[in-house]
Amino acid sequence: MDKYEKFYSCAQRVADEFRKIDAGHPIRIISHLDADGLSSCSILTKAMKRAGRQYTVSIVQKLDEALAESLANEPFSYIAFTDLGSGQFNLLKKIPDSKTIYIFDHHKPESFEEIGNIVHLNPHLFEIDGSKEVSGAGVAYLFSRALDARNRDMAHIAIIGAIGDVQENNGFERVNTDILKDAVESGKMKVIQGLKLFGAQTKPLHNALAYSTEHNIPGVTGSESGAIQFLHQLGISPKNGDSWRSLVDLDDRELKNLVTGILMRRLNEKEPEAIIGRVYILLGEEKKSPLRDAKEFSTLLNACGRMDKSELGIGACLGDEKLKAQAIAHLALYKKEIVKGLTWFEKSYSSGEIIRGRNYIIINAGRQIMHTMIGTLASILSKSNYLGEGTFILSMAQIGDGNTKVSIRLSGSSATTDLRGVISGIVEKVDGSFGGHMGAAGAIIATDREGQFIEEAKSLFEKTAITP
Repeated sequence: MDKYEKFYSCAQRVADEFRKIDAGHPIRIISHLDADGLSSCSILTKAMKRAGRQYTVSIVQKLDEALAESLANEPFSYIAFTDLGSGQFNLLKKIPDSKTIYIFDHHKPESFEEIGNIVHLNPHLFEIDGSKEVSGAGVAYLFSRALDARNRDMAHIAIIGAIGDVQENNGFERVNTDILKDAVESGKMKVIQGLKLFGAQTKPLHNALAYSTEHNIPGVTGSESGAIQFLHQLGISPKNGDSWRSLVDLDDRELKNLVTGILMRRLNEKEPEAIIGRVYILLGEEKKSPLRDAKEFSTLLNACGRMDKSELGIGACLGDEKLKAQAIAHLALYKKEIVKGLTWFEKSYSSGEIIRGRNYIIINAGRQIMHTMIGTLASILSKSNYLGEGTFILSMAQIGDGNTKVSIRLSGSSATTDLRGVISGIVEKVDGSFGGHMGAAGAIIATDREGQFIEEAKSLFEKTAITP
């Protein structure tokens, strides 16, 4: 039995044991607020509903001591964490042994020890890299599939979670590939080869081209007028009457011309063909809906979670038409917050308020940017052309409870530096807590220790060489 078979077998054993819980016991579900967390929670709540079990849900930004103490005093005998828990074993020890804790997570465990009242399903326990191979939603799905074969109809939600956690790289690794197979066979998802332009379903084509920050198109990226001129040169009308056309409006001839034109413009780029790849389409959603493309869907979930409207994201995952409409409407507010954050950053960068070093920038936003959005800002900057390849981006925003949220990213796509290891090396000097993955990590520190944290970060960055 190889490591994957052992992992799947463990999911089956956990499901078999879970079935033995008396149906009269409600399940307390705690999940993270990002796209993967909301996907995970959606899968588990639907599985509970199908199993005829009562449940109560909380969506949180972090699992901290206050939450652990609160759970310890709640009248629930069974607690399930999705996309959380593995990195907080010491906190979970505060919960009485009389309560059974289920952890469905993919983050690197704080400890690999076995604790009597904790049932732990995590790929790292089987030497499977949870930062690349499967998301929290994927772990929740494997458990739910083992619990009831009908839950295979939620495989597409697990794929949305994986895409939200940036696990797709023109294809998936083994575990996510197995889940994708279920998603396709269930008729919920199809995979096509196409242009990897964010907003293919919803944005005017010239906007999608101009603001494709992930893949540079010389003469087009950053310029709407350049994008419109480019389309005219290819014989593609950007408008249909008074309406702007989207990528999905093009016929086969126009699409072929566009692909050829983009590749010609990108000939001097490092990987000119990288803009072409797999696109994941959700067949149950309407064409031109922001829910049609799995990447756009994951963005919508992030919007809901980070704007304190998690229930809308969960409702969208579960197909509630009313909540879907509300979630789509809420996406506009999220985009406004992103624009607000980027505008503040550009002004602060120009004025010298952003701390800059040889291979890093430190963004201390205070209360100027929502703490739930500071990681999003760092991610956008890491994928843009604003900073040089291999620049550490450390972003900070105050939560308002005496703590500060920290996120760390690395600009460019060629580096493989372990950001979780980097942030841990800084946080341990100021008694904070950290989590995340190799490519994206974060921390919580006391606000009154920000100054010390920044100095420790500067010192570490200046000693750190980027791994190519």
